[in-house]
Amino acid sequence: MSQELTAEQIQQALQGISVPPQPQIMVDLQFEQYMPDPDLETIAKLISQDPGLSGALLKLVNSPYYGLTNKIASIQRAVNLLGSRSIINLINAQSIKGEMSDDTIVTLNRFWDTAQDVAMTCLTLAKRIGSQAVDEAYALGLFHDCGVPLMHKRFPDYMHTLEQAYAEAGPDKRVVDTENRTFNTNHAVVGYYTAKSWRLPEHVSAAIANHHNALAVFSDDSARNTQLKNLLAILKMAEHICSSYRVLGNQSVDHEWNTVGHLVLDYVGLSEYDFENLKQTIREMGAH
Repeated sequence: MSQELTAEQIQQALQGISVPPQPQIMVDLQFEQYMPDPDLETIAKLISQDPGLSGALLKLVNSPYYGLTNKIASIQRAVNLLGSRSIINLINAQSIKGEMSDDTIVTLNRFWDTAQDVAMTCLTLAKRIGSQAVDEAYALGLFHDCGVPLMHKRFPDYMHTLEQAYAEAGPDKRVVDTENRTFNTNHAVVGYYTAKSWRLPEHVSAAIANHHNALAVFSDDSARNTQLKNLLAILKMAEHICSSYRVLGNQSVDHEWNTVGHLVLDYVGLSEYDFENLKQTIREMGAH
């Protein structure tokens, strides 16, 4: 899929699917973030007005991934520690959840749990392999499947189709091909457009669009698309570690990883043995 969609393609892709508007708090926070010198105190005050966001932020900063010796209970301290970009990513993800009806959230409990797992695993992997894009890897982990709840809201039998898509995935068939056949659109396209309309960074949006197109991306061994490959490599490893194929796809085997895993590991320079050790370490930290 090309990085730029025409208005017509967008309309076709989103037929009957409403992309939630960006919440006002996000607009205010992004305005602050784009100032030459973002005021962390203003950001903390904005977050403090929303109990759900405040709770999510404190839960993240006190998680094992940050390894703090003392628990943090202050929003201001949490904001100072994480910085404005991580905060924006976290709040964007919480906001998608806030747009869903209670019924949809209950139905998709497994989706929300795995999104947080994948995000934290992306963060850890990005740090371990020395990636420069730690915040963006985290945002991608949280947001890569944001099209799933939106598809589910529009098509009640969507989860059944998604399970079928994971079951049929392989060298000749992408997860999104099954969705395209059934609905004429897929969660990667819907996620891409949501990310664009919520003004996520362009290469995060591109990675969302291509996250089930990894075979084609990594089969191209030229020096093109480096940013996309760096982010996708982290995401595909994280999805495998967090067993997305089991949680979302209800499969006992990760067909997609079996197809692209060796290319991804080659790209980041990890042996199978190194990756198994890394997987074990991350799972012990509580991401799984």
